[in-house]
Amino acid sequence: MSSQARSTGIVSIAILCSRILGLVRDQVLGGVFGMKFAGIFTMAFRTPNMLRDLFAEGALSTAFVTTFSKKIKIEGDEAAWALGRKMMSLSLCFMTMVAAAGTALAPVIFPLLTLGWKDESSVALGVWLAQIMYPFITIVSLTALVMGMLNAKKVFFVPAVASAFFNLGCIVGGYACAWIIDAPFRSGVITEKGLAGFAVGTLIGGLMQLAVQLPSLKRVGFRFGVDFGWKDSGVKEVLHLMWPSLVAASGTQVNVFLNSIFASFTPGQEAAAGWLGYAQRLQQLPLGLFGVAVATVTLPMLSRLATEGITPEFRGALAKGLRLVLFLTLPCAAGLALLSHEIISVIFEHGRVKAYDVAQTAAPLQAFAFGLVFYAAIKVLQPSFYTIGKRFIPMYTSLAVIAFTAAANAFTVFVLKWDHTALAWGTAIGLALNFSVLYLSMRKFAKGLETTSLVASLGRIGLASAVMGGVCLASKFTLMADWAQLSAITRTASLGVTIAAGAVVYFALTKMLKVEESGEFLSIISRRFAKR
Repeated sequence: MSSQARSTGIVSIAILCSRILGLVRDQVLGGVFGMKFAGIFTMAFRTPNMLRDLFAEGALSTAFVTTFSKKIKIEGDEAAWALGRKMMSLSLCFMTMVAAAGTALAPVIFPLLTLGWKDESSVALGVWLAQIMYPFITIVSLTALVMGMLNAKKVFFVPAVASAFFNLGCIVGGYACAWIIDAPFRSGVITEKGLAGFAVGTLIGGLMQLAVQLPSLKRVGFRFGVDFGWKDSGVKEVLHLMWPSLVAASGTQVNVFLNSIFASFTPGQEAAAGWLGYAQRLQQLPLGLFGVAVATVTLPMLSRLATEGITPEFRGALAKGLRLVLFLTLPCAAGLALLSHEIISVIFEHGRVKAYDVAQTAAPLQAFAFGLVFYAAIKVLQPSFYTIGKRFIPMYTSLAVIAFTAAANAFTVFVLKWDHTALAWGTAIGLALNFSVLYLSMRKFAKGLETTSLVASLGRIGLASAVMGGVCLASKFTLMADWAQLSAITRTASLGVTIAAGAVVYFALTKMLKVEESGEFLSIISRRFAKR
């Protein structure tokens, strides 16, 4: 069993806790406030969240981990820690200014995101919520740097599980704030103040996510302090890598931003933002579990290997990461697409979320399921270009995909008058194009990416996924045929049995077909249970 697969398993288990709590957070938000208010909240958090993905967990994280890992190998720990202090000081100052600017410009930015909304009170509420949540970007930028340093020191579990504390803070802190500041909320009456309480909860969650990692950072040798020596060569290298990484990483986020504008013109209005947001949340579950987990483990490894050039070891590590992503996400994508309605119903159809909302969320989830495998593979493949100094390839690719997706979505919404589901399909197709270009480019630079082995794995994994899909369909039309008449407990039990049966069939077949990653993954699981 490779250390890469073992570390991926550890990170996946940690992230699972976070993603489950993320679903609980959305359950609470939708069930308590309904899809209209959930949609407003989603849109208010859109820009702070996009800045988080772009700066903190996107460009900054990729550039910093690449430079920090090389610094450890070439100059030693103390030089790397000094770089960490410089980057934390710079990030604190710059991101505070970004947060302040966002808060001031929210009355301009939010209406641009919701050009099609007709209810002015919804826009006003969204502006208020966004202003509350903008400081989140400052907190999370520091969190990303701490996480990057821990990952570079091969500490994976604590940073991965820290996001569970973010969701916990959002749920408990948000509910507590709503209870304290809004008297009608205690009686079940929904008001703007109650929703504002949950906005404050995001800040509480962000602080908890940062705080829980600091003891681990101190244990691996980091000494906290402020350092304004930003003319350092390491800082310059991070910034040098960061700006093309920022553009490249912006592809998906800019598409989400544009989709938000397009969605405001679809029949769902505010609710459409909630439907798309919930569908993306379910896509993010396997993406975070497997795509992000593999990328988290692979990037520091590639950064160290790249100091010796594109060696067979570099190609092997990258190819291994892609095969792991394929093995873990392809069956998830098939399951999400085939059981989209049932999954959404069990998770979200409570309180003020009704069957109509389930149907409107299931359709885009099927599209996002198609894009899941490509999205996860991009998470692994895109950062590898920065480790070998080819930082402009992902940037140009991302710009081209943004243009394609924006044009396609504008045509489907304004010309064909299609609903929000078309936006999800446009995003998924854009991800497929993005991956294809990046893969072919890296294959050229690396003089091969073990493509024969990857295609062989794809054939075996695809066959196992197809049989698993057959199990899901059989259950869908037998065990779950009368879904509307089933009780909540029966729905949950039948869906759980179906997913479990599908998983058993998939792992049994991949083991039988001698998929290398299957043996490694099952070995991780068996060892975990053996320790209990």
